[in-house]
Amino acid sequence: MARLEDLTKGAAVRGILPNCTVMVIDVKWYGSDVVELVYRDPSGNLGQELLYRDREATLEIAESGRPWSFDADGALFKLVSEAWRIRLAYLFDPVLAVHTSVLDPLPHQITAVYEEMLPRQPLRFLLADDPGSGKTIMAGLLIKELVLRGDAERVLVVAPGNLVEQWQDELYDRFRLPFEILTNDKLEAARTGNWFLENPYAICRLDKLSRDEAVQEKLKVIDWDLVVVDEAHKMSATFFSGEIKYTKRYQLGQLLSSRTRHFLLLTATPHNGKEEDFQLFLALLDGDRFEGRFRDGVHVQDYSDLMRRLTKEQLLTLDGRRLFPERFAYTVGYRLSDAEALLYSRVTEYVREEFNRADALESEGRRGTVGFALTILQRRLASSPEAIYQSLRRRRERLEKRLREELAVQRGAQIALANRTGEPSLTEEEWDELEDAPAAEAEHKEDEVVDQATAARTIAELKAEIQKLRELEELAYKVRQMGTDRKWEELANLLQNNPAMFDSNGHRRKLIVFTEHRDTLNYLADKLRTLLGKEEAVVTIHGNMGREERRKVQEAFLQDKDVLVLVATDAAGEGINLQRAHLMVNYDLPWNPNRLEQRFGRIHRIGQTEVCHMWNLVAEETR
Repeated sequence: MARLEDLTKGAAVRGILPNCTVMVIDVKWYGSDVVELVYRDPSGNLGQELLYRDREATLEIAESGRPWSFDADGALFKLVSEAWRIRLAYLFDPVLAVHTSVLDPLPHQITAVYEEMLPRQPLRFLLADDPGSGKTIMAGLLIKELVLRGDAERVLVVAPGNLVEQWQDELYDRFRLPFEILTNDKLEAARTGNWFLENPYAICRLDKLSRDEAVQEKLKVIDWDLVVVDEAHKMSATFFSGEIKYTKRYQLGQLLSSRTRHFLLLTATPHNGKEEDFQLFLALLDGDRFEGRFRDGVHVQDYSDLMRRLTKEQLLTLDGRRLFPERFAYTVGYRLSDAEALLYSRVTEYVREEFNRADALESEGRRGTVGFALTILQRRLASSPEAIYQSLRRRRERLEKRLREELAVQRGAQIALANRTGEPSLTEEEWDELEDAPAAEAEHKEDEVVDQATAARTIAELKAEIQKLRELEELAYKVRQMGTDRKWEELANLLQNNPAMFDSNGHRRKLIVFTEHRDTLNYLADKLRTLLGKEEAVVTIHGNMGREERRKVQEAFLQDKDVLVLVATDAAGEGINLQRAHLMVNYDLPWNPNRLEQRFGRIHRIGQTEVCHMWNLVAEETR
């Protein structure tokens, strides 16, 4: 209720007109009980009315409104509105991750993410494009797009141990995604007891997860939105003679598949030639489809909707040109000198005899370890006189130390060796896993095995092996002192006389030389510096160098015109891109052909504009 005296100019009054409020424009009194009111209705029309005291019960003064109705913190309101704008930005920009990342995407990368993967809900997919196509970029785009759309709050990347740091760098440098790498220290320091709960963006080493059941238990309690597995072909199972052999890595793949909504597998080598094994691999993505795949009869499955594979020849630039330049590989054969051939024959004979003795060992772990040591010894024999000499010397010294320890605690030439506590022993599966270990770890383990593992079972056998090693060491020393190294001569001839080594102005082009072994690396670096006449012309990268140190060497090689040759072990294949060079020599051939492709991929990759050449040095009449 409102009294007539309350009807003043500017007042908002309800009850004058039905279902609306009017604004008082003017008031004129007639005596003390009647007032003439001039008002404006919500439409802006003027009205006039006489009001008596008996109308007071139907009148109501509305609260006068403020000029504005918002009185919160303006800066906070702007922050919230910007957050919502970003949250919904993908509705107006279908390739938002591309425009908010530091990259120049290529057509095959755009189609993979926005045509092949994002439309799939849930995503269960195998991306199997050729090496160098940028699968890390495609996975990063997918992760960021899902994050921007609010579809991925917890993301796990699983990769071989030698690639996890590269993944962390790429995801942050290009996409500003702050992923953390799982380490033992971080596991123990987790406040909640479960590191995965505290880190929604996680990167883990494949074999850390596959070997450690305690970590798997922590992994199981998390519902992941997206899991990405790099080099996914390593999560393999095999079918043979009606039985399936499940590896620890494959069982990890089954666990990951069951704990995530989106599951992306990355590999350039999805098929090992066996259809049964390939279907087992694809069962990680769709177990129902491949259920009963080994029943009697032919079971052909269509899996085109589960994967994409493009070869380098199919990859194009935005203007339709081939993305990758041509590449050529050459085999440079050479004959060993007489002295080298004799050393090769004697070491090979020693290796064969020790292999035969290893076969008689009861322990499967010891048999495998000794066999692995002898295999590495053969590889060093093929690498260089320096490598085999240093390996024989270290092995002889370590076994002599072992002999002294044995003689100190027991007597009798036929007594079995007692001190095996320091002798390395790994299963066949663990040796396979060593291939994916960081270069420093792999090189250290190889040295440890070559120096210590022996098939000798008694003191007499150990003494006999040491004597054999002395003879071989002496022969290797003579070859080393003679200075006749046919393999080095071929490399020197290549550097001095091959036209591809020089540009049109006669200036020497940059060259990468890969070797398997540190001793050969040091040997080649010295020889090349002497050949080129400049100490600064040669730089090296090996597994014992830290990541930052390797990067500095990489920058020097790419940017310094005085640095002409990079000599490297396979540590240079771990996250280092060297496409400013287009010439490569494999001084040692890796025993795993995938490593050969990985090496060539350091120069034959996106961004390379020159035709790439690779020379492989191979000794004739050797095994």
